[in-house]
Amino acid sequence: LCVAFCLQPDVSPGHCWPFPGSRGQVVIKLPAQIQPMALTMQHIFKAVSPSGTVSSAPRDFSVSGVDAEGEEETLLGTFVYDVEKEGMQTFSLKVREVQVGKMHGRK
Repeated sequence: LCVAFCLQPDVSPGHCWPFPGSRGQVVIKLPAQIQPMALTMQHIFKAVSPSGTVSSAPRDFSVSGVDAEGEEETLLGTFVYDVEKEGMQTFSLKVREVQVGKMHGRK
């Protein structure tokens, strides 16, 4: 249910990813390995919100990737969704660090 709401293109009132409290998390397992370049997030505009507010809009969020084995997590970026800008905002993902844990043939 959550993933369906997170990935849908409909941001009309009542079609959202509801969760209790001020924090939420979703993990999406993809059928193949990818190298994501960006993440696009969209929220309803204040002008069409039934309450006249967008207090349910995300503010601070981060995106991480996991290696094919599901063992190593890499932070791809930390971002701020700005409710004063466009409803649909795209954030570039950048890998800031690459760690080599083992070498083939070297000790």
